[in-house]
Amino acid sequence: MIDLLLAESEISDLARRIHPGQNPEECIARAAWTVIAEPGDAVAGALIQSAGAVEALALAVGDSSSLLAPGGASAAASRALREGRARWRTRADPLAVGAALRSAADVDAKLVIPGDVAWPAALEDLGPHAPSALWVRGRTELLTREPRVSIVGARASSGYGEHVATELAGDLAATGAVIVSGGAYGIDGAAHRAALGVQGATIAFLAGGVDRAYPAGHQSLLRRIAEEGALVSEPPCGAAPTKWRFLARNRLIAALGHATVVVEAGWRSGSLNTAGHAAALGRPLGAVPGPVTSASSAGCHRLLREYDAQCVTSAREVRELLGSLDDGYEQGEHVRESSHTRVLDALGTRSRLPIDEVARRSGLSPDRVRTVLGLLHLEGDVALDGGGWYRAPASPSR
Repeated sequence: MIDLLLAESEISDLARRIHPGQNPEECIARAAWTVIAEPGDAVAGALIQSAGAVEALALAVGDSSSLLAPGGASAAASRALREGRARWRTRADPLAVGAALRSAADVDAKLVIPGDVAWPAALEDLGPHAPSALWVRGRTELLTREPRVSIVGARASSGYGEHVATELAGDLAATGAVIVSGGAYGIDGAAHRAALGVQGATIAFLAGGVDRAYPAGHQSLLRRIAEEGALVSEPPCGAAPTKWRFLARNRLIAALGHATVVVEAGWRSGSLNTAGHAAALGRPLGAVPGPVTSASSAGCHRLLREYDAQCVTSAREVRELLGSLDDGYEQGEHVRESSHTRVLDALGTRSRLPIDEVARRSGLSPDRVRTVLGLLHLEGDVALDGGGWYRAPASPSR
C-alpha cells in the first residue's frame, strides 16, 4: 500500500502539507492506520509499537501472512494478528487513504504523530490503546500546553449544570488552563463556550472526522473552536461518528486531561465512561454535586459515593485537584489490568470484606482499592452490601 501511495506525487505532496518537515512515508503509514483500524484497536497499537507504523502496515495488509507470526509469538498473539489482518484488509484501500489526505488538506487539518513536538505524551499512558495519530484543525500546540482540565457531563443538561460548567471552565481558562471536552450538546458545549468567552484555550475531541460538524447544531461553535482552539479526532476526515467511536474518544479526553471533572451526569451517562478511563489512568477525578432530586446529577453522586471522586464546587477546588498530580497514582493500562486482577483475587463470592482488608490482601493502597472497586462495580464484577465488598456471581449473559 505504501509503495502505491508514494508512487503518486500528489499523495507525497499532500503528506508534506499536512505533516511538514517529516518523512512522508511515516506520515502516510500513520494516516493509513487511522483509516483501516478503529479507534483503540489494541492489536493494531501493539503491532505499531513493536514494528513501527510503516512495517506494521506491511504486516497488516501485505501479501505474506507468514510474517504475522514471528518466531516466539504465542498462539494467542498469532491468532489476534490473523483476526486483526482480516479486519484491516477490508479497509486497506489506497484510494480511501488518499481521500482522507485530500479532505484533510481541504480543511487545513494537520496530522500529529508520536515524536512530533505537538504530540501529547499523556496519551502514551493508554499503552496499546493509544492512537496511532491525531487529525487536528487549529492550534496543535494546545495538545501539550499545561495544565489541561477535562470537563464533561450530560447532553440533556439542566440550567444549573450549564451554569456550573460555565463558571468552572471560564475561571480555569481565564487563568491559563486548557479546557478539554467532547463538543457535544449540554455540559460540553457550555465548557467550550465559556473558555472561548474569556479568550482562553479549548480542545474538542470529535467522534468523527474533523471535517464533519457533529452535532449539526454546534456547527458555529465547532468552527470557532477550529479557529481559536483545536478540533481533534482519531478517525480520518470523512469518517462518521458512531456509538463505538463516541465511547472510544472518551479515553482520549480522560488521558489528555491532567484532571477530569464531571459536572452533571445521569445514572448511566456516557460521562461515567470518561470518568472510568480517568480513574483507571490514575488521573484525579472530580464530580460536582447537585440536587438529590435531580436525575441529571445522579451519576455525579454515584461517582462521589462509590468511585472515590473528589467533591468539586469551584475552580479553586479544581486547581486543588490538579495539585494532586504527583500523588503516586499508578499509571497505564497494564497497571489497570494488574490492579483489577489483584483486587478480584482478594475477593470471594461469599465473604464480605472492608476496603482495608481488600487492600491488605491485594497489596494495594486503600485509595487505589477504592478506585478499582468502583470501576469493577461499574462493570458488574463486584457488589457491595452492608457487610462489605464481594465478587458478584456471574450472570448467564456474562
